[in-house]
Amino acid sequence: MPYGRWAERLSAEFLGACLALEADAGDEELGEPGEIAWYPDRTWHGRTYVPASTITSGGYELFGYVRFVPASDGEDPSEFYAYADFTDETAERNPDWTLDLCEETIGSWRGHAGAVATMTLVWGRPLRAGGLLATARLAELAVDQCELIEERFTLIAPDDYRGDLLEIVLFGARGRELARESLYAGEDDLEDADDAADDAADADDVLTNGDHGGEADKNGGEEDR
Repeated sequence: MPYGRWAERLSAEFLGACLALEADAGDEELGEPGEIAWYPDRTWHGRTYVPASTITSGGYELFGYVRFVPASDGEDPSEFYAYADFTDETAERNPDWTLDLCEETIGSWRGHAGAVATMTLVWGRPLRAGGLLATARLAELAVDQCELIEERFTLIAPDDYRGDLLEIVLFGARGRELARESLYAGEDDLEDADDAADDAADADDVLTNGDHGGEADKNGGEEDR
């Protein structure tokens, strides 16, 4: 997890993106951000993503990530970009949730016979005790996994591939399944997933919104791989 001067640098990037939300929030009073919760980093397509979230004084959740090109050959990390959005759908207001999840689409991947998967950054925390490992499963295949660090996890996984949709599964001791959540809560979300797949097939650069909605990251489209 980020700490010290590195955490300060990431916080400045993330809070800058959060500040820009005020102009887009309309009549919503988001309030002041609280302490930032950082999640394990993941790297894909040469860029590292560090997700974050915080609860504001107005009861909203600010969520997003800081993305950068990792340091190499003695150079410092570069090409920083931060994305943030907000929601009033928090875990505290949804006691039936078993996992508190956020996700954003970060690119596309072309597979067999031209089928396209939506590469998705997923981060979150369990709302049940005893979890040790979070796994992203597509068609019951584990496509990524992350050991919980400070009760948080991050995954990058293909979604909406050949009709199969991503599920996040929490495991405890001896491989016991403790919780399972789909990224799609209802029919409207399934329609959004189909639209995202169509967009990915038509474009070389894909970067759309996750389940929380909001404006797309216009600076972060990645090439198909």
